[in-house]
Amino acid sequence: MASSSFIFLWFILLFNASIAHAFTGTYGVNYGRVSDNIPSPEDVVKLLRTNKIKNIRIYDADHRVLNAFKGSGIEINVCLPNELLKDMSVNEALALEWIKLNVQPFLPDTSIRGIAVGNEILGGDIEISEALVPACKNVYRALKRLQLADLIEVSSPHSEAVFNSTYPPSAGAFKESLMPYLGPLLHFFNQIGSPFYINAYPFLAYKFDPITINVNYALFQPNAGIDDPKTKLHYDNMFDAMVDASYVALEKLGYKKMPVIVSETGWASKGDDNEAGASVKNARTYNFNLHKRLMLKKGTPYRPKMVVKGYVFALFNENLKPGPTSERNFGLFNHDGSIAYDIGFKGLVPSSASSKDSVLRGQYWSSKSLVLVACVTILLLFTEL
Repeated sequence: MASSSFIFLWFILLFNASIAHAFTGTYGVNYGRVSDNIPSPEDVVKLLRTNKIKNIRIYDADHRVLNAFKGSGIEINVCLPNELLKDMSVNEALALEWIKLNVQPFLPDTSIRGIAVGNEILGGDIEISEALVPACKNVYRALKRLQLADLIEVSSPHSEAVFNSTYPPSAGAFKESLMPYLGPLLHFFNQIGSPFYINAYPFLAYKFDPITINVNYALFQPNAGIDDPKTKLHYDNMFDAMVDASYVALEKLGYKKMPVIVSETGWASKGDDNEAGASVKNARTYNFNLHKRLMLKKGTPYRPKMVVKGYVFALFNENLKPGPTSERNFGLFNHDGSIAYDIGFKGLVPSSASSKDSVLRGQYWSSKSLVLVACVTILLLFTEL
């Protein structure tokens, strides 16, 4: 018992010298579990380690998940569910008990690096919006009392609903109606060194306006892009534009140095008839290019020195999620652990998607080989002449 206490104290001291950062990489994945047929948490650890994914977000603090990730080295951002915010906002003791029950016992073996206080709160229920800032403060105070505030980041992800405008990026601005809640939240997060988390979905933007938006611009594919008339900056993809709109909106409120992290982004591989762009081809293209973009570890046109970080939504297709068909088809992997489409990851079991993509690549290289052989033959003939 004494040795374990010493290890825990050493772990706390190790991180005590700096502000907590929940995301030390650049590419992470949201591990949602609104499903009755996905792999066990233990198998998920194997899947993530096989694919060298070191950062995840979950939407609760499930003990089986946290136990499964012990010793894995994978960094986790847990979530205080929306339905608990009202109680947490008026009861610091309750926040303390929640952390003692759902976070502290798993440290240091499970690398819990952040607590998201709710998800997409602002722009929804007014009562929960009013509870957000006091809930965040109580969670942070509880972490301070437990000497965990320098190890675990406190945050709260937002949807695009917090913006009044995002196009062009230089017009980025928050809704005035939300400032009574968002203003104090940003002030508090600035004080404790927390970033601004945004759920940014080019897919949703394209789905609602497929006539105006160039799908290639949304998919990181070659396109003419846009030029911001105010900053004179060029954007060749919507993802960067969304991130920069966030930076601009924050700067207008005086938070020029606050980092922006994309807490959710992704593309549905299947949708209803009225869900433009939802297809396996587009999902594969977006997520392949997104992975490549994030692994470059570079900034955006407006913030070139601020490395872009993002969590993909989602790890699995989740069959019990409500809403349109797209909501159940954002996964990089199918319910059995096989890949939903090939972007370079390996599944727990073989997938027909992998073989199909391999065939396509084989056909591509076969045709290239034929062209090469033909060119060599022609050159040889000219040489003989």
